[in-house]
Amino acid sequence: MPPFVLSFWHQVVISLPLFVLIILGYSLIRFAKWPTAFTDGVSRFVFSVALPAMLFRMMSDFSKRPPVDARLLIAFFGSCLVVFVIGRIVARKVFDLDGVSGSVFALSGIFSNNVMLGLPLATTILGEDAVPSVALVLVFNGLILWTLVTVSVEWARNGALSLQGFGKTAVGVLKNPLIIGILSGTLFSLTGFSLPDFVDQPVGMLSQAAVPLSLISLGMGLAEYRVRDGWQISAVVCVLKLLVQPLVIWGLAVMLGLPEMETRVVVLLGSMAVGVNLYLMSRQFNVLGGPIAASLLLSTALAALTTPLILALMGVSL
Repeated sequence: MPPFVLSFWHQVVISLPLFVLIILGYSLIRFAKWPTAFTDGVSRFVFSVALPAMLFRMMSDFSKRPPVDARLLIAFFGSCLVVFVIGRIVARKVFDLDGVSGSVFALSGIFSNNVMLGLPLATTILGEDAVPSVALVLVFNGLILWTLVTVSVEWARNGALSLQGFGKTAVGVLKNPLIIGILSGTLFSLTGFSLPDFVDQPVGMLSQAAVPLSLISLGMGLAEYRVRDGWQISAVVCVLKLLVQPLVIWGLAVMLGLPEMETRVVVLLGSMAVGVNLYLMSRQFNVLGGPIAASLLLSTALAALTTPLILALMGVSL
């Protein structure tokens, strides 16, 4: 069997159990008819307790780990700017969308589901050594991308920028439980101490529950969406998000000479499905609700194949 096929199959086998958990969560809501209130409860626990605990524990020895090449931020967010511009052009030239709709469309091509999907996949496929690189992206992800779309939308509406919008975004990011977990764990690591057993053990148990529960919660959330009108927009969003962005990141990482681990992390994160927050944003601006909801569902299903494909290509070339 050719090396590329073997590598692709290996990546599929590794990631398949994670997508099985997503299917389980989806089935509990869609077919077993579990109440959607259960989804809200699980999602809140995962986002506010389990994942922050996991990130705190993993970052608590950050100072003892090999340093992360911060140029990965250039590769990741540089690709976001490139693909965002491409998205705005496609939105205008192909779909004739206005400035607000075009901004949401363009952001859907770069806003990855890095919390519920990217972090579990990175830790499973690349190991715990990938966590500091993932954490660095997560810290800046919300601030930079929400600021980008805020600037784009306000410019489209008013022809001017607002410091108030930026301020609200910054405060929201700093109050995010995931960011609190990352930053507090990093600060603790600088003390040079180890977590005492009575803290480490319960935090460790929460950490073990974080990955499966986050994937089940993601599946439950996806059960609320349908593939309806606007499938052409959804299809283009999936192409931008699952193929164009990771390839642009990969190209930038090669140009920058990033180390192998950082390169694999940012490409994997860039290859993730569309983030759930995009649907909330589409509702907030009252644009593209149907197509964005469909994009969440389609991109998550397709990522089960496209992410292993991208990683297999990297495994052959790196």
